[in-house]
Amino acid sequence: MKSDARPATLEPRTRLRELVEELRRLEAKLRRGGGPERIERQHQQGKRTARERLDLLLDKNSYAQETGLLVAYDEYKGTAPAAGVVTVVGRVGGREAVVVANDATVKAGSWWPETIKKILRAQEIAMRSRVPIIYLVDSAGVNLPYQGGVFPGQYGAARIFYYNSIMRRYLHVPQIAAVMGPCVAGGAYLPALSDTIIMVEGTSFMGLGGANLVKGATGQTIDNETLGGARTHTELSGVAHYRVANDEECIAKIREFVSELPPVQTSALSLIESREAARPEMELYDLIPEDHRQPYDARAVLECIIDEGHLDEFQADYAKEMITGHARIRGIQVGIIANSRGLVRTQTGPPKFGGIIYTTSAEKVAYFIEVCNRQRTPLVFIQDVSGFMVGAEAEHSGIIRAGARFVEAMATASVPKIVLTINHASGAGYYAMAGQGFDPDFIFSWPTGRMGVMEGDSAVQAIYGTQLDKLKRAGQEPDEQLKAEMERVRADYEHQLDAKYAAARGFVDAVLAPEETRAALELALRVAANFSGPHLGQFVLPPLV
Repeated sequence: MKSDARPATLEPRTRLRELVEELRRLEAKLRRGGGPERIERQHQQGKRTARERLDLLLDKNSYAQETGLLVAYDEYKGTAPAAGVVTVVGRVGGREAVVVANDATVKAGSWWPETIKKILRAQEIAMRSRVPIIYLVDSAGVNLPYQGGVFPGQYGAARIFYYNSIMRRYLHVPQIAAVMGPCVAGGAYLPALSDTIIMVEGTSFMGLGGANLVKGATGQTIDNETLGGARTHTELSGVAHYRVANDEECIAKIREFVSELPPVQTSALSLIESREAARPEMELYDLIPEDHRQPYDARAVLECIIDEGHLDEFQADYAKEMITGHARIRGIQVGIIANSRGLVRTQTGPPKFGGIIYTTSAEKVAYFIEVCNRQRTPLVFIQDVSGFMVGAEAEHSGIIRAGARFVEAMATASVPKIVLTINHASGAGYYAMAGQGFDPDFIFSWPTGRMGVMEGDSAVQAIYGTQLDKLKRAGQEPDEQLKAEMERVRADYEHQLDAKYAAARGFVDAVLAPEETRAALELALRVAANFSGPHLGQFVLPPLV
């Protein structure tokens, strides 16, 4: 019989701990890619896997953030782990960079529709912050059964090459492409539109069509190495710029290229020496309540995230349901905007509900955002918002106007915006707190994050409320069929509110464990600081000269 007893030395069980453990198991499974057999096949071909290449490329003992790991994990019957591509933000020779690495253990690194989304998101991070982007290409091209979701459309595969071109011609974002396996058809434009192309002898191929396609189209018989191998493209066509013997030499060459790049001229960061937080990040596990509807001490949470727990709070006595102030995260000056859960006492009138945005709090935050924007201070949104207040009093106080001002201030702020969802991200409050549609530089969530228009109970009330009221007036109870329908709606909402659901669809860049929070926020802020210009939209073109 399995015992529930736990050794006294282990931490007590909490909802957050269980969610993190569940997340870790899923992540470990996804990082195995196509599994041991396909990994071994990659090794037999003389190639390292995408993750092994990344281990060589990225600086040792330096925090790196994988983005989109959970994308498509719950689709295609589990056959598309990480959508066949690994996208990472990390450091190469001390310099922040974005890396896109095809995972050839997953359907030969072919492209699903979600693969395109991940590559585009990685490119957008590089464009917005002007950091180098490195492509480790090892892909058989389009996953043909899903070509309808890959090839056409504004955000189809062509958008990758559009971004390549914009980075190359206007933004001057360094692009380094290493062809470390097949690179066929339209995918060949990705390295061709990069600044530097490296090819690996014996294992890489680049061509608009492979040997079989050439034979079928032209009748010409030729092998892939002669058609488009490393020697062909460095000696004959001149398409590639460097030829190396193996993956290890290729990675070493990339690191050399990055070291040769000119230094970043300016930094948007206000920096002092990093300080520890006032409380260990592990205390976050005990600060977040078991029931997401229950209040908690938001300031205690901040003490686990910001240096020395010091918050220079802005308008501390006004609209207390929203916390605003200046702080530092590992020495980096930021403006903090956080929802404060629980009842908030007021001098006059009834208490306010924390997590709800009122007219006064919307005006307070809008003003604070404008102050930070004028001072070029990056913004960190700690998001646990249930929406804007509704009702006669709220409407009469002008909440629509105040909410619009909040949204406009956030949307037009040109400083970097980093979002961390720790609980609710509901309704228009999610939008105002720099939701994904407003192009924050990075958007993260804890496993407790719940992103949706409303909670399941509220949805049941919205859908069945009239029917339930009618039954109540008649002195009747819902029958079993109606109860089952309402429970199905609740369960469906619970599923869609799960942070993993959001991550699987690319609504967040990554789901973080609480103890990763400070490191992830620091890296995101340092990446964003590579560009001191406006962080608005996917990219901002430089002025014409």
